[in-house]
Amino acid sequence: MVLEPRVDALFHPDSYGYRPGKSAHDAVGMARQRCFVNDWVIDLDIKGFFDAIPHDLVERAVARHTELPWVRLYVARWLRAPLKRPEGTVEPRTKGTPQGGVISPLLANLFLHYVFDVWLQRHYPGVLFERYADDVIVHCRSEAQARFVLARIRDRFTQCGLELHPTKTRIVYCKDGHRLGEYEHITFDFLGYTFQPRGAKTRQGKSFVGFLPAISAKAAKAIRETIRDWRMSSKTHLQLGDLARLTNPAVRGWMNYYGRFYRSECVRVLRHLNEALVLWVHRKYKRLHRSKRASAHWLGRIAQRDSVLFVLWQLGEAPAAGE
Repeated sequence: MVLEPRVDALFHPDSYGYRPGKSAHDAVGMARQRCFVNDWVIDLDIKGFFDAIPHDLVERAVARHTELPWVRLYVARWLRAPLKRPEGTVEPRTKGTPQGGVISPLLANLFLHYVFDVWLQRHYPGVLFERYADDVIVHCRSEAQARFVLARIRDRFTQCGLELHPTKTRIVYCKDGHRLGEYEHITFDFLGYTFQPRGAKTRQGKSFVGFLPAISAKAAKAIRETIRDWRMSSKTHLQLGDLARLTNPAVRGWMNYYGRFYRSECVRVLRHLNEALVLWVHRKYKRLHRSKRASAHWLGRIAQRDSVLFVLWQLGEAPAAGE
């Protein structure tokens, strides 16, 4: 591939424009659409973002939005408040905003709006991107454009006191059934989803390979750990309805978020809930102690009679009833 074309040839005059999403789902959906028409993505990772934000630049960003002296004063005090360690030592802060602090996400978002959003739109208006907090991906039409834009973004962040992570920041090729080239990276994570080549079907039932998002391995691991942390097998004093009330809100939330794109992958992860329920049945009823298969069949018969008891069962994922 040509790596050093003329700069003005890197940017196509037709632009989709930057349309910020109102939610994380909007950002993931927009990234999905743009990966269909742009072959390359820059997956940005800002090293130690919350700890590296320069105080003076944050205050300048705040000053553009308010002239109230007391607001600017309290923001300055918040940023510079010393950090008290568990052992009692006090450490002054010269940069950064405490991650987890109530106002930190607001200040960080305002800071990145001027450092990244406004700057990229002003200098490279044909380059599309999605940003949600400090999770950022940038779409490019060629590898050459991606390398050029990444170098400019790295310079911009350095000027503003930030550093891109040397290994987590990557250029990704959006490989699918039509884009068949080979490249080192063909997958990236964005807002709890992993984008990669996946088999899918059109509405007419025709199979194809698309560059599509589905629940990430990290998010799937967190869900499985949460299900284990419920320790349902030790709650044999509860009834099945009690377990439904315990788990349904979380399962509904997971499906509403991670089931929006490539739903089947999220449902597959949630099958671990059925496994936990089978173990609960196995330990609760003495007559079923000898066979987990019999416990699964017993739970399946319950699901046949009351298919809406668990949100997972409503999705058609219930244990088999057996004979």
